[in-house]
Amino acid sequence: MIQNPYHNKTLQWLFYLVVFALLGAVPLISDDAFLLNQLAIYGVYGMLAVSISLCWGSGGILNMGQGIAFGLGAYCMAMTMQMQTQAEGTIPPFMLNNGLDALPWIWQPFQDTTTGIILALLIPTAFYLIFGGVMFTARVSGPFFAIMTLATLSAFATIFVDLQPYTNGVNGISPPGSLNLGETEIDPYSSGAYWFVFALLVACTVAAKLINQSRFGLIVRALKDDPERVRFLGYNVAIYETLVYALSGLIAAIAGCCFAVLTQYVSPAQFEVGFSISIVIWVALGGRNSLIWAMFGAFTVQGAQSYVGDQFLSTWILILGFSFILVVRFLPGGFAGLVETILGRAAKPEMGADTANLEFSDAKEVAK
Repeated sequence: MIQNPYHNKTLQWLFYLVVFALLGAVPLISDDAFLLNQLAIYGVYGMLAVSISLCWGSGGILNMGQGIAFGLGAYCMAMTMQMQTQAEGTIPPFMLNNGLDALPWIWQPFQDTTTGIILALLIPTAFYLIFGGVMFTARVSGPFFAIMTLATLSAFATIFVDLQPYTNGVNGISPPGSLNLGETEIDPYSSGAYWFVFALLVACTVAAKLINQSRFGLIVRALKDDPERVRFLGYNVAIYETLVYALSGLIAAIAGCCFAVLTQYVSPAQFEVGFSISIVIWVALGGRNSLIWAMFGAFTVQGAQSYVGDQFLSTWILILGFSFILVVRFLPGGFAGLVETILGRAAKPEMGADTANLEFSDAKEVAK
């Protein structure tokens, strides 16, 4: 039996290599500062798409509140960048405007850059471990889990607005300077910043791919299809669900850190429900079962919004929603499913008459 090329692991890795080689060569082709910054931000969205694909596509966990990890990571990084510009013994101006005369204890760890970056990754991941552990131990799943993540996301948005003396409320935090790592300054409009984000995008995508192809990934995909059967086999389903949920949160936190570095701004908008739902739409359009096609979905939608959305203004969200409905109805596997079908039909004529109608029994065992 001839295997569908879409499921060939060697071809998959080769495809990843070609895609990332092309993305990595962008600064060699163009030195437009604005374009490099915009494409780097698309890389951040790509990381978010990969995180949802790992959680939803592999683990079957529909997380509608991925903005939690993204926003927490972005805020922690913005706090670190803000404290890099503050002279010793001084506090950010917005705190003075809100009646504070000393640096709050919650800000003090971010005076050290290394500690701040560690906390930017640790805090969202720890929250996901705790929240996921509580939810999955109680066997909350499916639409109920999605609703809980939405409610929690809304709570975070309210909290960050209400804590104005510490977060500057709806105005957000705008660090006046770029991130400094030792003696290196990361200019958000430089090729260095693009390659910095690109390297993290490659690392997150490859790590997620390896996780999918590991024994851990096999069990996660099995519990997506039939968690009760996996439970009867002796596996602790809650632990596996919590871990894959936390790993997706870690990737989203990395994306949030990069977003703060590139935009030098963070606000409660990162916790908006619409933004987190948009992430799910990117992944659905690209194909939730494929990491790299989920990433393409993010590139496509955000690129269209940047260059076409300005023409349609508020109508753009209706166009996006209609596109999502069409994909769910006619392409449930997203563009990845369409490519899989095309490659399968292209390989079908080469099969013998006795094998033409056979199912690819190993298809589900391969990480797309």
